[in-house]
Amino acid sequence: MSMDFTDQRLSYEKGALDQQSIPTSPFELLKGWISDATEQKVQEPYAMSLATCGADNKPSVRIVLMREITETGVVFYTNYESAKGQDIAENPNAEVLFFWHELERQVRISGSIAKIDANKSATYFQKRPHDSQVGAWVSQPQSGEVANREVMEQTFDQLQADYPENSQVPTPAFWGGYEITINEIEFWQGRANRMHDRIVYTQDSNEDKAGWTTKRLLP
Repeated sequence: MSMDFTDQRLSYEKGALDQQSIPTSPFELLKGWISDATEQKVQEPYAMSLATCGADNKPSVRIVLMREITETGVVFYTNYESAKGQDIAENPNAEVLFFWHELERQVRISGSIAKIDANKSATYFQKRPHDSQVGAWVSQPQSGEVANREVMEQTFDQLQADYPENSQVPTPAFWGGYEITINEIEFWQGRANRMHDRIVYTQDSNEDKAGWTTKRLLP
């Protein structure tokens, strides 16, 4: 039996995005929107959909957690030997999408992607909860097939015995951070009658400039 949603729709009327009043830097606007989402108590406002595409030209998308906004991009952490890690090794370009339904907003980021410094990854890993550190070792190789959940639980229990609560869990060599260096970022604000506001920041291609140009897109 099919499912028909053609009669389901909402009118977006919570905000507007004026090209004349936006900041010159997209990072300022991105931080502001995430702050707004946090104040509105959006659950995990830093969650983003990450899209990658490897040598097979098949796109893949999944949710990851953004852990930092740098001066040049956004950072997340994962298993380097995962399916996404393989995609990135074959094609170091990616997109991420934030969507905050409560604010009727989304942000789409495009850019190149690369591993961050190993020491920075290790510092973050040691800040994670102990059980999350252990869990990272269980997910090896991440996306690999496992016979059943019991195998995972047994591995987890053994690792907890090897590394008790107050001990230091070593940072896996196969685990760490990636930074997406932003070259384009689109801010989308839902509007009534599907007349949505879409403003795109594109990094200036002139090497003598460090700024951004903006343009409005049709909804």
